[in-house]
Amino acid sequence: MNSIYDKLMKCYDCFQKKINFTPEIALVLGSGLGNYASKIKIEATLDYHDIDGFPVSTVPGHQGRYIFGYVENVPVVCMQGRVHYYEGYPISDVVLPIRLMKLMGAKVLFLTNAAGGINKNFHAGNFMLIRDQISSFVPSPLIGPNIDELGVRFPDMSDIYDQKLRHVIRRTAGHLEIPLHEGVYIQLTGPNYESPAEVQMCKALGADAVGMSTACEAVAANHMGMQICGISCISNLACGISEQPLNHAEVQEMADKAAPLFEKLVTGCIIDISASLNKK
Repeated sequence: MNSIYDKLMKCYDCFQKKINFTPEIALVLGSGLGNYASKIKIEATLDYHDIDGFPVSTVPGHQGRYIFGYVENVPVVCMQGRVHYYEGYPISDVVLPIRLMKLMGAKVLFLTNAAGGINKNFHAGNFMLIRDQISSFVPSPLIGPNIDELGVRFPDMSDIYDQKLRHVIRRTAGHLEIPLHEGVYIQLTGPNYESPAEVQMCKALGADAVGMSTACEAVAANHMGMQICGISCISNLACGISEQPLNHAEVQEMADKAAPLFEKLVTGCIIDISASLNKK
């Protein structure tokens, strides 16, 4: 058996022994949304440490657990703390939590993150609906023998961020009167922030926001046939766009300031996405 698939199935077996819950939507809580779990009706929690072989987040502010519960009447599983490639894990471990949520039963993957703004029309505290992505600067999680049980060898990537879900999110943001930009997200490895020249490179490639997560997760989820959507909180302007040096504490602070509005947007989107999925 493929060692990556074998590890995933051991994690799934561990989950099944501990949790009896079937989520409809999987939500990854990025920086600034870590406290979102307190807003939902929690049915169960599962610490990453309690899942055999599961990678554990080492980043400050990332708590490291799955939370199972309801946003109104929508069953969700939330990742409170993601795993990053820069932490030293192989890319297959970075996306293992995403694959596991699909096995739990989640149909939709809702990705959130804090990102640096490259588009000069963006300002710190803005939100960007992810239209497309550039993942070429991190290894593909699909490299190696294909795991046929998860998906096809050469998955199509023409609509990674589902067009119908993007329409729902735009409509929800409009109803809530929350301004929402739209653009392309690019993932670099980190953990260092980008140099001004690297930011200019990203801009030339067509990116509107840059971060250290998300894109590889979307590749793995797309491979498994999940519907994907994503929103970035622009926590800072990228190096060279802003004249100020960057540091993690200030990025976290801005993400925290934007959190109440971000939480309102995410809640509205989850409710409306679920309604769109269940329309007859």
